[in-house]
Amino acid sequence: MKLDTTLTTRDLSEVPAAAKSAEALGFDAIWSMEAGNDGFLPLALAAEHTSRVKLGPAVAIAFPRSPMSMAYQSWDLAALSKGRFILGLGTQVKGHIERRYGVKWEPPVAKLREYVQALRTIFKCWQEGGKKLSFSGKYYNLSLMTPFFAPKPHDYNIPIYIAGVNELILRTAGELCDGLHAHPFTSAKYLREFLVPHVEEGLKKSGRARKDFTITTTPFVIVGRNADEIERAKAGVRQQISFYASTRTYQIVLETHGWGDVAPKLNEMAAKGDWANMGKLITDEMLEVYAVTGTFDNIGEKVRERYDGLLDRVNFYVPYKAAFDDATWRRLCQQLNG
Repeated sequence: MKLDTTLTTRDLSEVPAAAKSAEALGFDAIWSMEAGNDGFLPLALAAEHTSRVKLGPAVAIAFPRSPMSMAYQSWDLAALSKGRFILGLGTQVKGHIERRYGVKWEPPVAKLREYVQALRTIFKCWQEGGKKLSFSGKYYNLSLMTPFFAPKPHDYNIPIYIAGVNELILRTAGELCDGLHAHPFTSAKYLREFLVPHVEEGLKKSGRARKDFTITTTPFVIVGRNADEIERAKAGVRQQISFYASTRTYQIVLETHGWGDVAPKLNEMAAKGDWANMGKLITDEMLEVYAVTGTFDNIGEKVRERYDGLLDRVNFYVPYKAAFDDATWRRLCQQLNG
């Protein structure tokens, strides 16, 4: 299991220092977010100012960008980082695709499947020096690549991870991709009984095994120096879990534990804007299932104990202001990356 981190700053001028610090502390990868900022620009700065740590968006929203546009950005970042770049892709939900990005909504899994296939075709074309480009699908058709527009070939592989929760996209990930960004709203039971088996169905179709595939997520952790601090930290995690659990797409994570009836209640509260009270529906039992609780000294051990054999990478989700100092992060990196 590897420990990663997220570039949380939205100020590009702060990225070089943040990236250098993350690499020095021992994190194995740095992920960027598309939340109020572009997901790729910070990675260019991070790549320029680091030499070891892996880099990628978690995740870049695919459909507002054409596969060709996504391919150019990825190709350049792979070259700049000397092969450390990982392309993380996500679909987003209908409301955001149509109303925030202004893009037509189409069947997301089928379209993402074709998107990944188109990217592979483009990368192969460029690896072969810009030889004939030919991809024909329902959503994308690519047939033009001239020497002027073909980037310089390089031998760096570009792993593709996609984000997914439900059956069809998990199978697609296993069949076509190098890894999966599992949602932060997860549990060991959901991973073991639902997510991994469906990924393995896809892997079998592509002639690969679980060892050939990477599953990563951002698990909720509740951390403090003592019982009082841990108790105070629970409120923020409870609230964040209620936000995710209100989305119908993630209902399977609740249903796995017999709590499926909570989802429509949370969805109704969210529709009314009753955000403040949603956390009250997340019981202590649910909090124990969906978050890992511990002290700064043992949280790494507890995360490994819960997710060993299920996750290959973790990146702590800390929605409250828990001041992990450098010494703590360094120790956690040694525990999980050693």
